[in-house]
Amino acid sequence: MNRKELDPESSPQAAFGARLRSAREARGWRQDDLSRHMGISSGHISGVETARKMPSLGFAKAADVAFGLTATVDTFERQWREMQNGSLLEGYPEYVGYQERAAEIRVFESGVIPGLLQTREYAQVLADSAVQRGDITPEQADERVGFLMEQQATLVRTPPPLIFAVLDESCIRNVIGGPAVIDAQLAHLVEFAKQSSTALQIAPFAMGERKPFLRLVHLLTLPDRSLMSYVESQTQGHLDREMSSVLPLVKNYHQLQIEAASQAESVAMIEQLRKGTP
Repeated sequence: MNRKELDPESSPQAAFGARLRSAREARGWRQDDLSRHMGISSGHISGVETARKMPSLGFAKAADVAFGLTATVDTFERQWREMQNGSLLEGYPEYVGYQERAAEIRVFESGVIPGLLQTREYAQVLADSAVQRGDITPEQADERVGFLMEQQATLVRTPPPLIFAVLDESCIRNVIGGPAVIDAQLAHLVEFAKQSSTALQIAPFAMGERKPFLRLVHLLTLPDRSLMSYVESQTQGHLDREMSSVLPLVKNYHQLQIEAASQAESVAMIEQLRKGTP
């Protein structure tokens, strides 16, 4: 594919290459110049610019450093993640980029265990069921599970982020994947609760109308103490940094934590389920 044939609309990979070349030419750089800034061969850069080679995560991060885009909203890394994870809801790959740097993470979920706390087997069952419904392809299912495991791995750092998880009771009562899968998943929740940087609570059915949320809500506190939220519907995800809409969610989350069962009560509830008692 020569320069004239490159169509940014033809594929996400072509769009990435076209953007890289445009950014380079805007600086007045040749490929050799960009090679020195990125520490990557000019031949490889040429291959990415013409969509003959697929960029890696390391390549995207190196481009962000070269062009001064690291920690900005519109990074090459974000574009790479969106390109690799087309099966994910809009806004989620960008959210994950912020989550990797967050000092505090607050999560609420209803119906299923949230992704941050899922075992690989539990996540695979959910992805496979999406394939059976025709929502995603088998390849996208593998991408989804791999992305989730990578996301969890980024939270194993020093110091670790504080993670607060409040789960609707339906999360632990829905038997997903059969007895063995759900038992391992419940055991994983108990281990999560034992960590010094985590807190786990169950919002029981008895809370009824006092539950402020009906579906997934994520709240992040970044190192500079700024806040952001990520919420999902069945088909859309929305990342929000406007304090006028984020602060009410933070207030509601604190109220949820007050009303929900304590961690000790929540772990006892999970252990009862594992023993087969109601």
